[in-house]
This record gives sequence, structure tokens and C-alpha cells, in this order.
Amino acid sequence: MITTVLLSIGVVFLAELGDKSQLMALTFALRHRWWVVLGGIATATAAVHLISVGIGYFLGAALPTRAISLIAAITFLGVGLWTLREHFGGATNDEPEPKTLRTNTAPFFVVLSAFLLAELGDRTMFATAALATDYDWVGVWLGSTIGMVAADALAIAVGILVGKHLPERAIGVGSGVLFLYFGAATLLGAAAPAVDGLIVAAVAIAVPVVAIGVLLIRRAIAVQQFRAGEPGTITKSAQAAADWLPGQRGR
Repeated sequence: MITTVLLSIGVVFLAELGDKSQLMALTFALRHRWWVVLGGIATATAAVHLISVGIGYFLGAALPTRAISLIAAITFLGVGLWTLREHFGGATNDEPEPKTLRTNTAPFFVVLSAFLLAELGDRTMFATAALATDYDWVGVWLGSTIGMVAADALAIAVGILVGKHLPERAIGVGSGVLFLYFGAATLLGAAAPAVDGLIVAAVAIAVPVVAIGVLLIRRAIAVQQFRAGEPGTITKSAQAAADWLPGQRGR
């Protein structure tokens, strides 16, 4: 069993290097406490890999991976748009300021649900299922869980180091961009699996670029309203946006 555990750790750890789950772990670590992120990842990983070894060892069946990927894509896109909107503004004077993801939602459950959706149907899940067909399922489950958590822990450490040297606004915008990229790439991969990977990556990169462009246009309009001082049109987001422009700070 020890050999099975060590083999599973090595296979999954190497498979996770550079995978989207590491980037997700880094992104969450920029916004939440590291132990909350690691706890959510560990719980989600244990659950997903338990399903994996069950599929490989007991059932020999497959999950509806396309449907799961579509749900994950929609979730990532929603979180990305929400995060970017928080940092580019959008509330009026008559509305309360939007609550942030950090304060409005339990971070543990956000991380848990995101990783559950992202890892169901992922290559690591299939690798774990394949190992369980030939080796002891308990050892495969333990080893694959440890391997993935270790790989994502490296990403969390990088996120902690990066977060100490970046302003909160930059972290928020970067997080939103990454989630939009993950969402677009996952959606395209599920909807059109035959499309070349480079095309998927190019389109996925274009999605956050377009989203930021639209938000910047909205912010520019809000700034113009702020400068004009039109009654009923000055918004908190306009005033915040004006602070970004030279000469506006301190007014």
C-alpha cells in the first residue's frame, strides 16, 4: 500500500504542475487566508478523488463531464465578472456599495465548490481512476489527494508572496481576469472539444480583455458625469473612478 500511495503522489503531483487548479489556488490565495484556501482544496480533492477511485475500481462508469464543465464555466465567468465589477464600480448614490466576495460569502465554500466543479472530469480525475483499476483504491485515494494538495500548496505559497507586494486593487483585477479566462477556456473546451487548443486559449484571453474594455468605457462615462456634475447622475463609482485620473485626487 505504501508503494501505491507514493506512486499516486508522484503521478498526481506531476500532473498538477502548471494545471489550472494551481492557478486557481494562487488566485484564491490572493484574496483569502491561506489555511481557508488549503482547507477548501483538501476537502474538494478528497471528495473528487474518492469519486475517481470509485469509478475506476468499482463502477467502470463515467460522469457527465461535459455538463459539469459547462456548470463550472458559468460559475467561473460569474465570479470573474462580479470581481471585476467590484473594482471598476457600478453602484449609485442611492444604492449600498456592493459587498465584496471576501465579506459576503464564506470563502471556504467558495473554494470548495469551485474546485469540485473544476476537478470533476479533469485529467487528474481520469489519472486517478486509471490508477485505481490496477492498484489498491485506498492507497490511490490517499496518494492522489496528498499529491494534489501538495501541488496546490506550492501555488498558495506563491500567492502569499505575491500578495504581499501588490495593491489590493491589482490583486482583485488580476483575480477577475484569471477567473474569466478559466471560465471561457472551460466553456469552449466543453462546447467545442474538437477546436484546437491554441484557438481556445486565444479566445479565452480575448474574453477578459473585452470585459475590461467595456468596464473602462463605463467608468469613463461615469467620470464625465462626475465632472459635469449633473444632478442625479453622480455616482460613487464615478467619484472613485475620478480618483484614478491625474489631478483629481484630494478634491
